Amino acid sequence: MPGSSQRKGAIRKKPRGNATAGSGGRVRRGLEGKGPTPKAVDRVKHPAHKRAKAAERAKERERAPRRQPRKDGDATVEWVYGRNPVVEALRAGVPAAALHVAEGTERDARLREALLVAVETGVSVLEVPRTELDRVTSGGSHQGVALQIPPYEYAHPDDLVTRAHDLGQVPLIVALDGVTDPRNLGAITRSAAAFGAHGVVVPERRTASMSASAWKTSAGAAARIPVARAGNLNRALKSYKDAGLLIIGLDMDGAVELPEFEAATEPVVLVIGSEGKGLARLVRENCDLIVSIPMTSATESLNAGIAAGVTLYEISRRRAG
Repeated sequence: MPGSSQRKGAIRKKPRGNATAGSGGRVRRGLEGKGPTPKAVDRVKHPAHKRAKAAERAKERERAPRRQPRKDGDATVEWVYGRNPVVEALRAGVPAAALHVAEGTERDARLREALLVAVETGVSVLEVPRTELDRVTSGGSHQGVALQIPPYEYAHPDDLVTRAHDLGQVPLIVALDGVTDPRNLGAITRSAAAFGAHGVVVPERRTASMSASAWKTSAGAAARIPVARAGNLNRALKSYKDAGLLIIGLDMDGAVELPEFEAATEPVVLVIGSEGKGLARLVRENCDLIVSIPMTSATESLNAGIAAGVTLYEISRRRAG
């Protein structure tokens, strides 16, 4: 252009101070909309999403490996000693780690029988110095022979319900509250196995444990039915209640007598208290119903083992009918 100082072909640049900022695509994106509404199952706060997540967690629990039985952390190795007790324990099927025989011990008929049963059942036989048996038995009259019993491996309380479901049966569980005599524990375990229960639950404290004495009294039933240990019995009972089981306490002053116990065919946890004190207050409060065994004399009472056997028989009879 005439009079212009700009040379031909040059690009005219705008002054920097007058630069115009663009939207960066914000306006265009705003006009596009948010797209289709996500499905209910994909919206985090929607009930359908929560139900789907709960179903996924349930499937994960089903795929997870079963809990392994746990050993009693407070228990130590137990020793059964003396020729007659050792033979009786071996004959009863008490799980043994090893049979210890003192060096130079005379092999009489009872000792030969103990050695024979140990070999037949795969129990190791060790010959040890007599001073070693004196030490492990705390100077007891061991007669040159002692049987080493490892700590019992307890199941988890939840495993007993799983066992019933796996068998396609209505759950029946026996829980013990304050039963301190191991012979009663063994007798109850034997009755539980005989009348179709799916396991026995004992609390961790102030109760009998599965010792050699309990094993012998159970007459081998402890090998056929699991015994579970609960850190807190009341918490275990609440967990069973949440799973749909009725918590039934057995006590002398129960509101319902055993012959009238019509709920026996439902999923049941039978709670048995100690002979002297019966059911603890909190345990009683967690029970849905208290059942009593009618007797002809108010002065008579049954020990825990016999009471459990009578009640379990009645439950079994009703379920069979």
